[in-house]
Amino acid sequence: MTRTIAADLYRYGGLKGMKGFLKGLMIPGFRYMYLHRKASKYKKYSISGIFFALLLRRYSYKYGFQIPRYTQVGEGFYIGHFGTIVVNGRAKIGRNCNIAHGVTIGETFRGKLKGCPTIEDNVWIGTGSVVVGGITIGSNVLIAPNTYVNADIPCNSIVIGNPFKIISNENPCEGYINFTSNELFMA
Repeated sequence: MTRTIAADLYRYGGLKGMKGFLKGLMIPGFRYMYLHRKASKYKKYSISGIFFALLLRRYSYKYGFQIPRYTQVGEGFYIGHFGTIVVNGRAKIGRNCNIAHGVTIGETFRGKLKGCPTIEDNVWIGTGSVVVGGITIGSNVLIAPNTYVNADIPCNSIVIGNPFKIISNENPCEGYINFTSNELFMA
């Protein structure tokens, strides 16, 4: 098991080892990300690449997760709930990030915000939130449910509402982001 897959697995209640891996495969979020990692590892037209891409596509339809295989996703990624999640393939997501159902991370095609979001480490994105444009979400940010974000967010913040309001907070994700890859690899 690679370091990245082990970090993803650990995010689901501290699961480790082969027994934890088999339990993890029963969890839709981990199963999808395992296939995502495998599909992105192999060349597009290799036998393994085609096999994992087909499985990823099947589970994309089954679970409603739309995260293209070429999307850059850091280790310790956690999908909190079964339900629609849409992430643009050019978005970048850092380590130990949580995404709930109903989240859209998308691209803006014009204006000063043209582009896709970059989401740094330890970010929690709540149900129904939309993050769009060529923006940067800093580390240790909690995006509250149903928040529309289309501007840069500084580190150590809570973002809430529509239009959003930024609230500075020393540790906004405490209790929301658990079993991080930092804990796994330091132990």
